[in-house]
Amino acid sequence: MKDILDRLETRRGEARLGGGGKRIDAQHRRGKLTARERIELLLDKGSFEEFDMFVEHRSSDFGMENQKIPGDGVVTGWGTVNGRTVYLFSKDFTVFGGSLSEAHAQKIVKVQDMAMKARCPVIGLFDAGGARIQEGVAALGGYGEVLKRNVMASGVIPQISIIMGPCAGGDVYSPAMTDFIFMVRDTSYMFDTAPDVEKTVTHEVVTVEELGGA
Repeated sequence: MKDILDRLETRRGEARLGGGGKRIDAQHRRGKLTARERIELLLDKGSFEEFDMFVEHRSSDFGMENQKIPGDGVVTGWGTVNGRTVYLFSKDFTVFGGSLSEAHAQKIVKVQDMAMKARCPVIGLFDAGGARIQEGVAALGGYGEVLKRNVMASGVIPQISIIMGPCAGGDVYSPAMTDFIFMVRDTSYMFDTAPDVEKTVTHEVVTVEELGGA
């Protein structure tokens, strides 16, 4: 039994590392915290209960079958803020840039459904590049499920979005449908498409700050 528990703890340690030490260091150099560090600061100490820590994507296109990281780019669960229960998800930029896959979306949807059942607020901590392009329509379908629940939860429970990095596409549509949006000045941006795309399509030259800054 001890051997099984030791193996489980090893797997938990690997999952907590997300994209690994080098990517965590890169996140810190940008002046940003990791997904788990943000949760730790937001919730009451020791109150966080995590869901689906070992979930991995199931894509086999473009060599993705060789790139699997436990948690798949989002940390989900529930905890308390000043003693009041909240459900939340925190995008992990160190894993595939926090991009959304089918499995990633299912983790968020589960938290949204549980929050509605419990009549508790749902909080999203965003730091992500939108849909995971390698999964194509499956990722976009995942966003459809998330957005559907944004609509269903509107007027039922508080929905709060905290933008803590460069967010594009679906990671902007969903927060835009929530009740409150908080942004971090100088490090967070919200835009449909990045400045390079704007330049290609409309020939307009804009900075990320002009396009979607706080």
